[in-house]
Amino acid sequence: MARPAPRSIPPLPPRMLRLLREARALLVGFAALFLTAILLTFDESDPSFSDTGTHGTLHNLGGQIGAQLSDVLLMLFGLSAWWWVGLAAAYVIHTFRNLDEPPQDKGRQRWVRLGGFLLLLLASTGVEWLRTWHWSVALPDAHGGVLGMGIGGAAGALLGFTGGSLILLLLMALGFSLFTGVSWLSMAERTGDWAETTYLKLREAWQASRDRKLGEAALQKREALVSVEKKKRVEAPPIRIEPVVKEIPQSPRAVSEQQTPLFSNLPDSPLPPLHLLDPADEVVETASPESLEFTSLMIERKLAEFGVEVKVVSASPGPVITRYEIEPAVGVKGNQIVNLS
Repeated sequence: MARPAPRSIPPLPPRMLRLLREARALLVGFAALFLTAILLTFDESDPSFSDTGTHGTLHNLGGQIGAQLSDVLLMLFGLSAWWWVGLAAAYVIHTFRNLDEPPQDKGRQRWVRLGGFLLLLLASTGVEWLRTWHWSVALPDAHGGVLGMGIGGAAGALLGFTGGSLILLLLMALGFSLFTGVSWLSMAERTGDWAETTYLKLREAWQASRDRKLGEAALQKREALVSVEKKKRVEAPPIRIEPVVKEIPQSPRAVSEQQTPLFSNLPDSPLPPLHLLDPADEVVETASPESLEFTSLMIERKLAEFGVEVKVVSASPGPVITRYEIEPAVGVKGNQIVNLS
């Protein structure tokens, strides 16, 4: 009897997948905060896996669970237990950065990142055991924990103190690169570019400041020199050259032909009164409306003969001249009317 083919499960809608990824990232973020709190508030006097006695009040913010978990992490990994907080933080950041991307099968990439993290964690415990043994830090066991004691001790025995430290640092760098996907060569290039840009900006700022100071010093020196030269200068009154008037003697002919006055000098007399003048007419003759209309029509016709279409909109008669206001038709420019003159 043939078995029925299994029914394929329909994929979840994108909105539901986004909500699930957000919830997972929030849970991991809460776990990172919890780990940070219990590692920061670790106290050797709290009852834990390495100390079963009761010492009264718990000091760990995570309570009994936080005291036990922080004791186990620090006993196994030492201060390198903080890398677990970094793992959780990196997951949260990566999830929220790629929240809108469709889900892809990245199983091999996940295993590579996980292997890089484990390599980074284990090498860090060995370096901690070899290099930080003199640090005064409250830990349930040795620096680097139980794993660091084994890894660091083996590396120191096989390669020496310095050689083991160098090899473990190299493994840490390799694990960090695999875990984060960061290329050390690209990081070195970006660091070099940043250092070069910073150096150039600082040098330009220093040169600009130096040039400004030199300019200010030169300006002060020049102003002092100008003030000294002004004091030395003697201010003389302006020289005025008077024109020389040369007297030309009159010729005898000019003297003989000189006209004699017809009348003798008369004494000044008052002006005649104004009432002797005729009064001005009160009525000023102006153009009649018929004359204004006739003239307006004549202006429109004369301009139309030259291809300029206008319309007289008003006429203002005056005592001497009459002003006519015209309105050009659409498309008629003002220079067409002016050029007719």
